[in-house]
Amino acid sequence: MPITWRKKAGIKYVYPSLWLLELGVFSLDESQDIQPFLAILCSKFMFVELRLNTKNKFLKSASLISKQFQYLDLKIGYEAILKGYNRNRKRELVKANKYHLIENWTDNPDKLITIFKENIAERVKGISDKDYANLRNLMNFSLKNGVGELLTIYDTNNKLLAAAFFLKHKNKVTQLVCASDISNRQNGVHTFFNDRAIFKYQPHFDSYNFGGSSMENIANYYVSFGSKTEKYQQIKYNNLPFLLKLFKR
Repeated sequence: MPITWRKKAGIKYVYPSLWLLELGVFSLDESQDIQPFLAILCSKFMFVELRLNTKNKFLKSASLISKQFQYLDLKIGYEAILKGYNRNRKRELVKANKYHLIENWTDNPDKLITIFKENIAERVKGISDKDYANLRNLMNFSLKNGVGELLTIYDTNNKLLAAAFFLKHKNKVTQLVCASDISNRQNGVHTFFNDRAIFKYQPHFDSYNFGGSSMENIANYYVSFGSKTEKYQQIKYNNLPFLLKLFKR
């Protein structure tokens, strides 16, 4: 059970690290009881915020909250997947074709970091230079070892419109992080890059994980591709002293 933790003012706490989609207990034995892990975790840390994974048993506890992600079954074939897109997704693809958007699978990871900083960073609190360095190292390592791929999308003027990074593991491909130019949403680019990734990976993988969101509007967007929803749990434990608890909920 890998733990991402820090220490501040003498208090050790577990935090949800950026660029990590699933943690929790990993075991070849899927019947492994995770309750003892949680008991030890909460005895050693006064504050815990940590994602589990879908293989962990679904437990009932005041310290566990339900989360979700969306995924596509790629085994049905691209044509069947395309038919499952809702009307808005199909309309956005028509727009993308009208604008002649260009896909590129050979770009540098810094392209994604740049467009992420320009369009996403302000909405996500607390991203540090070290976090971006970790993301860059993660992408470079994954690319070097053949388990990651970067997709960038350009318009006909060679302007970067979107970027997404994917991790490949066994029969599943997962969208780890993505970003698009918020000033260029009229061209269907966000739908286009997901569609191009689905088209590329469908012959070789069984499942396409959108990276997931429990936010209703984002979840509904992913569902509009015909995806299914799967649930997992997140630990949210707070045993900080009373005054600190007021600031960290």
